[in-house]
Amino acid sequence: MPVAQIKLVIFDLDGTLVNAYAAVYRSLNYVMQKFKLPAVGHAVIKRSVGWGDRNLLGRFVGPQRLEQALSLYRRHHNATLGNGVHFLPGARKVVRQLKQQGYRLAVASNRTTSSSEVILRHLKVRDCFDCVVCGDRLKNFKPHPEILKHILQKLSLTSGQAVYVGDMAIDVETGRRARVKTIAVLTGSSPRAEIIKARPFKVIRDIRPVVSVIARL
Repeated sequence: MPVAQIKLVIFDLDGTLVNAYAAVYRSLNYVMQKFKLPAVGHAVIKRSVGWGDRNLLGRFVGPQRLEQALSLYRRHHNATLGNGVHFLPGARKVVRQLKQQGYRLAVASNRTTSSSEVILRHLKVRDCFDCVVCGDRLKNFKPHPEILKHILQKLSLTSGQAVYVGDMAIDVETGRRARVKTIAVLTGSSPRAEIIKARPFKVIRDIRPVVSVIARL
């Protein structure tokens, strides 16, 4: 069991534990093709994710076709996600190691619950997580602190007993607003300067050293 007061490690998903940009690219452009709209490039998509698929689709198809686009996107994305997602380097080992050391683990993502579950089951780590909470089951998306507060309440823990690991400035803001220490990794959508400006508790290049960082908290 962990000897420090930290008992819970909460992870963002995309850009933190996994790389699913190829799957998002494929599904978004499937929708764009259906609507006879110009394809969206990889770099644009990478900078546009993180706020939920409703926000993502809304940027490119407009409000009038949003509901139809969401239905097409989610059906395609969930069906093809297994072919376009993989762990970021060291992420599987980190998850397994933290679990073996007795920490409770959770996911807090602006993804849909269904796609998050597909990812975790496909990568064979769903059993490591005590809970998976996503924006589509709450009133508010990150950076609103509701998602972290919901997890803490569900697991009967306090903000001081948790640490949150994410890859975007909105993750840092979410942690601050929930009074949860946030460790930022530089493997996702936010550039380093944006992460630094958000003032996380700690910045690390990627997920691999997170076990030792948490051990020192």
